Amino acid sequence: MTDSTRPPVTRGSPAEGGSRGGASTRPTAESRPSDRLSREQKLELYYYMRLTRSLEERLVNLYRQTKVIGGLFRSLGQEADAVGSAYALDRGDILSPLIRNLGSMLVKGADPAEVIRQYMAKGDSPTRGRELNIHFGDLERGFVGQISHLGDMVPVMTGVALSFKMRRQDRVALVYVGDGATSTGAFHEGINFAAVQRVPMVVVVENNGYAYSTPLHKQTAVAELKDKAHAYGIPGERADGNDVLAVYDVTKRAVDRARAGGGVTLIELVTYRRKGHAEHDNQSYVPAGEIDRWAAENDPIDRYVRVLVEREGVSAEELPEIDQRVRDVIDSATDAAEASPMPEPTDALLGVYGDPPAVAPLWFREGVRSAVDTHERAAGWGTFDSRASGDGVPQDD
Repeated sequence: MTDSTRPPVTRGSPAEGGSRGGASTRPTAESRPSDRLSREQKLELYYYMRLTRSLEERLVNLYRQTKVIGGLFRSLGQEADAVGSAYALDRGDILSPLIRNLGSMLVKGADPAEVIRQYMAKGDSPTRGRELNIHFGDLERGFVGQISHLGDMVPVMTGVALSFKMRRQDRVALVYVGDGATSTGAFHEGINFAAVQRVPMVVVVENNGYAYSTPLHKQTAVAELKDKAHAYGIPGERADGNDVLAVYDVTKRAVDRARAGGGVTLIELVTYRRKGHAEHDNQSYVPAGEIDRWAAENDPIDRYVRVLVEREGVSAEELPEIDQRVRDVIDSATDAAEASPMPEPTDALLGVYGDPPAVAPLWFREGVRSAVDTHERAAGWGTFDSRASGDGVPQDD
């Protein structure tokens, strides 16, 4: 995004987001960190939620045109979780997103064009077509490439946070997990070690009701996931995940606590996934009417629009202007991604070698030759060398 299409990012200073000192786990309404956000920052929260939803809607269109490679995972109904929590971080902090946390990556500086390129497996995507959806990271911008397996990023980010502590860096790590991940060994081992070491980390549990198709009550006996924090001797807080300001508040308190040396906080955000695990999931396991009820009564963007208009004095003209800016950004990103080339075979070598060879290495060419010869001798077709000149592997001129 260019400066003309993206609102200014003004978060990050203690004056704007609250004191760097410790905070009470039960603050009064008057001490809400979001009260110290400027009007421009509150509009920026809307921008990122709208950008997240509109970008995913564009990806759905591309998916239906068979231009998306692999699966498509949406965060419809959960945009406030990712945006509000990531917005509470400072620029030097690091987060680990899940497949439904595109909004957090956008807040941290991910470009819609690179996201679309990534989904389309283009040659100039962040992983040059070797990985899909939002499985990519950039430590300079502050997000780590994710591991999809449930809970596995908790021990990874514990290590990141431990490095901050050992280096005496004023930085915080934030990791997202789903409700199902809290029932895994990786989650337990990671958060237990993080608690013992008092590392500066925030664990955000997005309780969206289902671990794929398994409802919460069938995979844990805990009524509220925040109560799992008691087992590790760390603070646990619960917030309305469809209220972006409440998400910001609870995360900012936890971030400030971690930065002040207070260790790990477990946050439970209560939300709802209005789309299936991926686009191929028809959600047949969801009770009739449940999705429609959440869409009509508890959409995070609709709720925030009412807050902006009724409490923040935002005019009827301002939000449509932001919506148009979002459409312009996504249209430009789509055009750029569709014009991008597909990967070259030698792109597979980039990121593997410090100085990638311009052509396939000898061991690769010999492996191809051996495999083809073995297969085609069995078929009675002769040998690789008898049918092709040179190595038989295309090389650059």
